[in-house]
Amino acid sequence: MSTATSPSTVRVRFCPSPTGNPHVGMARTALFNWAFARHHGGTFVFRIEDTDSQRDSEESYEQLVDALGWLGLDWDEGPGVGGPFAPYRQSERLDRYRDAADRLVESGHAYRCYCTPDELERRREADRAAHRPPGYDGHCRDLSSEQVDGYESDGRPSVVRFRMPEGESFSWHDLVRGDVTFPAGEVRDYVLVRANGDPLYTLVNPVDDALMQITHVLRGEDLLSSTPRQLALWAALRETGIAEGPIPAFGHLPYVMGEGNKKLSKRDPQSNLLMYRELGYLSEGMTNYLALLGWAISEDRDRFSLQEMADAFDIGRVNASPARFDFKKCTALNADWIRLLDGDDFVARLLSFLSEERGVGMDQMRQGIVRDAAPLVQERVETLGQAVDMLTFLLVPEAEFEVDPEDAAKMLTADSRPVLVAARQALESLDGWSTEAIEAALRTALIDGLGLKPRVAFGPVRVAVCGRRVSPPLFESMELLGRERALGRLAAAPVTDR
Repeated sequence: MSTATSPSTVRVRFCPSPTGNPHVGMARTALFNWAFARHHGGTFVFRIEDTDSQRDSEESYEQLVDALGWLGLDWDEGPGVGGPFAPYRQSERLDRYRDAADRLVESGHAYRCYCTPDELERRREADRAAHRPPGYDGHCRDLSSEQVDGYESDGRPSVVRFRMPEGESFSWHDLVRGDVTFPAGEVRDYVLVRANGDPLYTLVNPVDDALMQITHVLRGEDLLSSTPRQLALWAALRETGIAEGPIPAFGHLPYVMGEGNKKLSKRDPQSNLLMYRELGYLSEGMTNYLALLGWAISEDRDRFSLQEMADAFDIGRVNASPARFDFKKCTALNADWIRLLDGDDFVARLLSFLSEERGVGMDQMRQGIVRDAAPLVQERVETLGQAVDMLTFLLVPEAEFEVDPEDAAKMLTADSRPVLVAARQALESLDGWSTEAIEAALRTALIDGLGLKPRVAFGPVRVAVCGRRVSPPLFESMELLGRERALGRLAAAPVTDR
């Protein structure tokens, strides 16, 4: 069996399961589907695969919706939007799957399988011992009516299993990998519906693709081996009248790899998409980097917007080789996007991040401090989280101000005591409190007066006033902090006697 489609209207779907935290590989799949739909002026369908009541959760579902919204991947049909094929949560479409399963059994494309788990395992062991290919051995494929009646009268539970066509190979032109063929007999009969009546992915996704008129299926490489099953089931759905349109074109996106060239799993911390939002990555930086996991707008250009990606996206240029998620490159690209923000936009995002992610109440005074301090950090940080960490010393009440213990141990030693005393004395005598006056006073007292190099002179002052060795420019920071608070911190610095 071979397939090829050239539909006039593109309809793609993204159908994740709401289990656990959203994964960066999942987000990359959503992004490529979105870009493909937007490039062709088609429809991006967001569908939730939530038929596994044991693993699915409402919290995970809400995270998925929130994650797509954060990335800017708007959908044309789906939860919260609706559409002509609603509902878009598979848990609300169970009647459709029951009907499809019944019609497949009635037409002979599927059958009831009464094999128990123990029986299946014994036969698998025998197959392994005899070096036979894995898969269901067809034991219940052609049961007589008497055998079926016997199993039913015994109360044996049964699954619905699809009958793969015998002696038929499966070929298709993969949109990413080119021509792919699975020889006849390589794919065995497989389960569509569990014994408890719950439909499996193997049934619900092809049925929904058919009912929702999906034209292209772009999904992960890990699902490549299931494509012959879907092709066979699609043919059966058409024969039974469940599906009317052409079989979709398939494209299998490359694996996303982590450290050590291993597939990036949900157990890897860097796979958690929500982590990047919590750290203060920009959505523009994240979608830009995800796009680079298998695709590029050109050979000599790494930075581009979502709209630029949609305008240029060509599924045929997706690289079939695995793509490695490089945390450092992702972070560096995010830093580029932070530099590109205009000042007002950067301030607005900082304020939003402080309020939503860090839970800091932003009264007018704090908003003013952030607005004044933002230009001091925008060129120095890679994430909004780093910017907030740099500015915390300005925002906390004095009773809550803390000096980083490690930085204090390195910079606030006995040798720094005279430096801090001289700095405080020089600043106390200032008539005005400005960046220029602060710098002049400290240079005169510490560099000219004590004969210190700038790093030795200003390092202890920075840690005492800002709480850490990495901070915005020192003199500007002290002006924003104010005379009273700056002098108080110099006096209260936790100097050790070592």
